[in-house]
Amino acid sequence: MSSRLCRQWSVSAAIVMAVLTGCQTAREVADITHPEQKQIAYRCPEALPSAPLPTYSPPRTVTNPDNGQEDLYLSLDEAIHIALRNAVVIRVLGGFTANSTGSTIYDPGIANTAIDQARGAFDPTLSVNNTFTQNENPAGIFTPGPTGAGITGTKTEGYNLDATLSDRNALGGTASYRLGVTNADTERGLFPLNPQTSHFNELSYVQPLLQGAGIDANIAPILIAGIETEQSFFRFKGNVQELVRSTIEGYWALVFARTDLWAREQQVEQLMEAYDVADANKRRGRQDIADVAQTQVALANFKANLVSAKANVLSREAALLNVLGISPTDIGELIPITPPHKDRIDFDWYKLVSLAEQYRPDIIELKLIIEADSQRVIAADNNALPQLDAVASYRWDGLRGKTPSGATVATNGDDYTDWTLGVNFSVPLGLRQSRAAVRQQELLVVRDRANLEQGLHSAAHRLALSTRNLDQFYEQYGAYTETRTAAEINLNAQSARFQRGVVIFLNVLQAITDWGNAVSSEAQSLAQYNTELATLEAETGTILEAHGIRFVEERFSFIGPLGCLNQKCYPAAIAPTENDERYPVSDEPAEEAFDLENPVEGIDDPSDLPEIDNDRFRIDPNEELTPKRLRELLEDDDDETDTSFRDLLFR
Repeated sequence: MSSRLCRQWSVSAAIVMAVLTGCQTAREVADITHPEQKQIAYRCPEALPSAPLPTYSPPRTVTNPDNGQEDLYLSLDEAIHIALRNAVVIRVLGGFTANSTGSTIYDPGIANTAIDQARGAFDPTLSVNNTFTQNENPAGIFTPGPTGAGITGTKTEGYNLDATLSDRNALGGTASYRLGVTNADTERGLFPLNPQTSHFNELSYVQPLLQGAGIDANIAPILIAGIETEQSFFRFKGNVQELVRSTIEGYWALVFARTDLWAREQQVEQLMEAYDVADANKRRGRQDIADVAQTQVALANFKANLVSAKANVLSREAALLNVLGISPTDIGELIPITPPHKDRIDFDWYKLVSLAEQYRPDIIELKLIIEADSQRVIAADNNALPQLDAVASYRWDGLRGKTPSGATVATNGDDYTDWTLGVNFSVPLGLRQSRAAVRQQELLVVRDRANLEQGLHSAAHRLALSTRNLDQFYEQYGAYTETRTAAEINLNAQSARFQRGVVIFLNVLQAITDWGNAVSSEAQSLAQYNTELATLEAETGTILEAHGIRFVEERFSFIGPLGCLNQKCYPAAIAPTENDERYPVSDEPAEEAFDLENPVEGIDDPSDLPEIDNDRFRIDPNEELTPKRLRELLEDDDDETDTSFRDLLFR
């Protein structure tokens, strides 16, 4: 008995819970659908679902440059490969960070779905209306009773089937087949046929003769969708090109930053030596506190510049890692090992312009816009025509039923037929809306052509700018190389004379500054030259082809036109392939290509230096004193002179 009672209570509790739950759900739905929204509703951030985050260790800083991770020796080819491998969302370099372009590998696949959506207009359409009915109609009648009247009624049970299969063709015509069945069974009453079933079969065809007619007008939406898919692909390709160019730019910017850091380190070291000399001279009474303070201020400034140079290296590393899609803390020091290209490369200007016209993604996109708008003009022209349709139909009617005697009678299939043949015409008087749409589309095509001309004009100017930059950066590289040579000679000479007390500290400070700036400028100009080479390839639209990068289509399985039992493969994404090996790889850091050697190493202590024979180095005042001439003076050893200039500097 207790078990039975428990079951009853369990069932009752379940019913109550179900009712309460249903009421709660109903109240929640009513709260969402019924009242007006009279306030701004928002959830607190803690209520939102959390996004998965990787484990990040603290980043490298100037104070703490070691994060405990392994250093990464990276060639330029490997950098491009990593960037392409992580290019699900396309990133481009912007200063010291990388920004998302909003473009993904899925964009062309998403755009491609519009083609099948447009083709869906030509899919056959099946519609079936299937209903069961029951009608009871009361009616008043005369009766012989005292009231003289009464109410009676009839009940009719019915079944209706109306099915239509239609298909539209590329000419704009629509062919249809229609089937109808109606069954009626009425209680009470005398009818010729009860129950009775009527049925019909109908074939019809509607062909537009003006508006909606013609293959060009009907396939225009499909062609437009295909062109827009091409636009999406070339827009994506342009973003991938910018990704590759940004990777190269970030790589050479890091090489320059590391070279600049080395130069600043050498400047600090040279200033420390100068400070030691000044301090030693002060102790010997040859200089006073002002001279030492001057060197100390200069040393502090150079140390501050060194901190900035270290921070710049870390920022450039982070920017490059951002473009590559690598966590900012997954690796230690990022060490580039591809040396910069130092030779001049000449280009054929006319070929550059021709390549840009043919391969630049933005120029291709402008061409595709013209094609798409031209198709829209065709569609707009067709919509501006009057509606004139030729219609034709043929119908077979039939009837079957039971007579009052109980016999069944029926018609043959072709005893009763209907046919229709005619023309339907309609037109808005004035056609202002449709004709205005035609004018709009034609003006859009004119505007598109103007944009294409402007695009070519802009591309030519960008190519010219890139060509000028290449020439400028290479000439600057040559000039700064000469400047560095002269600055190195001057630094050696001024350092030696300062150690002997011949010149003041300002001469040494200027020499150190000039030498460091020359090294930095030389590295910067060569890095800019190498970056501009990639920029020129991007401006011609051939940077991907130059690096051997192609695109591969990734596909996925999805339900096909025939249902879930017949799945098909469809485009999902367009991913870039790996790049070919193009750039050299060195066994040492890339900045070593700039001959990073301390120019003042090997200078003897000033007390050990012999006297300088100034007559030995008298120079014709009319002779141009070039870095080459200074080198000759350094390397010129006269057997008749016991001490050469090089002997004075490097014993």
